[in-house]
Amino acid sequence: MSSSVKALGPARPLGAGLAPMTCCCSPATLQRWLPILAWLPRYSLQWLKMDFIAGLSVGLTVIPQALAYAEVAGLPPQYGLYSAFMGCFVYFFLGTSRDVTLGPTAIMSLLVSSYTFHEPAYAVLLAFLSGCIQLAMGFLCLGFLLDFISCPVIRGFTSAAAITISFGQIKNLLGLQNIPRQFFLQVYHTFRNIGETRAGDAVLGLVCMLLLLLLKLVRDHGPRVHPEMSPGMRLSHGLLWTATTARNALVVSFAALVAYSFEVTGYQPFVLTGKIVKGLPPIQAPPFSVTTANGTISFTEMVQDMGAGLAVVPLMGLLESIAVAKSFASQNNYRINANQELLAIGLTNVLGSLFSSYPVTGSFGRTAVNAQSGVCTPAGGLLTGVLVLLSLDYLTSLFYYIPKAALAAVIITAVIPLFDTKIVRTLWRVKRLDLLPLCVTFLLCFWEVQYGILAGTLVSVLILLHSAARPSVQVSEGPVLVLQPASGLHFPAVETLREAILNQALGAFPPRCAVLECSHVCSIDYTVVLGLGELLEDFQKQGVTLAFVGLQVPVLRVLLSADLKGVQYFSTLEEAEKYLSPEPGPPPYNVRDDSVPEHKVALLKA
Repeated sequence: MSSSVKALGPARPLGAGLAPMTCCCSPATLQRWLPILAWLPRYSLQWLKMDFIAGLSVGLTVIPQALAYAEVAGLPPQYGLYSAFMGCFVYFFLGTSRDVTLGPTAIMSLLVSSYTFHEPAYAVLLAFLSGCIQLAMGFLCLGFLLDFISCPVIRGFTSAAAITISFGQIKNLLGLQNIPRQFFLQVYHTFRNIGETRAGDAVLGLVCMLLLLLLKLVRDHGPRVHPEMSPGMRLSHGLLWTATTARNALVVSFAALVAYSFEVTGYQPFVLTGKIVKGLPPIQAPPFSVTTANGTISFTEMVQDMGAGLAVVPLMGLLESIAVAKSFASQNNYRINANQELLAIGLTNVLGSLFSSYPVTGSFGRTAVNAQSGVCTPAGGLLTGVLVLLSLDYLTSLFYYIPKAALAAVIITAVIPLFDTKIVRTLWRVKRLDLLPLCVTFLLCFWEVQYGILAGTLVSVLILLHSAARPSVQVSEGPVLVLQPASGLHFPAVETLREAILNQALGAFPPRCAVLECSHVCSIDYTVVLGLGELLEDFQKQGVTLAFVGLQVPVLRVLLSADLKGVQYFSTLEEAEKYLSPEPGPPPYNVRDDSVPEHKVALLKA
């Protein structure tokens, strides 16, 4: 598809370049909350054509994937379809990326399976609560919290998830029954029961995988459209592109046709998806209690049962969606607004829970299909949502004949690319310490997903705190001793800086004057001020001087407010060296008297 057409989509972030808000109903404010108003007035027939093609392509992709991901989530297959349409309509109004599609994904389905005990009521309630948390984060502009989940943690989790999800589908690929869902037990029982493999499921599953991989290779390495191509060649290329893009739907339809053919003969060698509830889901409030044979489970008990899932699911949903949006915005030269994306995905989950949806997020695979199809605006999602609704109303009887082995092949081929084979080599070359959170996350995610993510994030934060608490101090020998902190200076680093200065200056014989070069220090806190005051006293007791160079205005303002005794400040290192050397140079500025230059006093008083 023409890249010149794609570039016409909404190309600026929410609120970017808009005039300051003068009232709550100004055009700028409306565009801030409804990005659709920025691109809808410019909508054209050419955009409509491209959005129609993209919406159709994504729709043919999401229907078989939704059925398959419901299996990963441990829910009846119709819940995958219930989760696949609301995001299309909400994102049409609130989305700031033309490429992103919201719906069920492999990773989110795995998380849902971990926290909802394969009970639809728990899954729907989790969608509602996750949406409320995401909306609150969006309104409070808390998107920055996602920055504390580092890239090694994300890569470790996604790689572990790819293995967990793929191996979880081996049982369906081979037609095995009664395999537990816990990963290590799953591995044990799969190999133990390998002799019970159903030949029909195994052959069909492998054939479907080969067809999917072949069609993907054809799409990725097929011939490109050239202006000099004849109309016939262009038509054949378009048909080939459509077939390879909708490969999931084609392969699943092929498998269902094969299964139906055997059903007619009275022999069925495959395990089928089975009966799917027909029709649109009823509009109803999320279940705030569940009645079982043993009594009623209250809302409080349900929340306690989901536990850490109420933090992990909304955060990972936001992280996955925003990561996808930023990735494609960078590739296609436009920008997105993270907080607006929080609102879009949060509202999708809240409204989706009214239609029995489980938590959803941005899908990398379907977003890639959307982008490659030439989508111009979020309007492409409208056709995708309509296709899902039509399939619920008219195609559920046909879904009965879809073999589980075919859906397993769809899932496995979709998640295999999530396993990053290059990240270890890259981190070894770039920064080996980052391998620690990667490995911790990767290994613990096989035990429990939440433990892997939390442990990896904790390790990353500890590494960050260690670098803040133990900054390197560059020491230069010259006429006087010069010490320069390599990074910012905050309260955890006070003791490290104090020990470095005492060892280098006062630990020498005789004690030496020292200069603290602070050009990299942009702010200090009260604990740092106290530490510097103690250092100045130590130097005065030894009869030597500790001087400061390169103090930025905020730091100089704090030192002036603290009223420290004996603080001497020089504009340049050369002035400090001349003054502290045996032949005195220009006197320093004392921040306790009126010798600070007028321009610095003005800055301090500003």
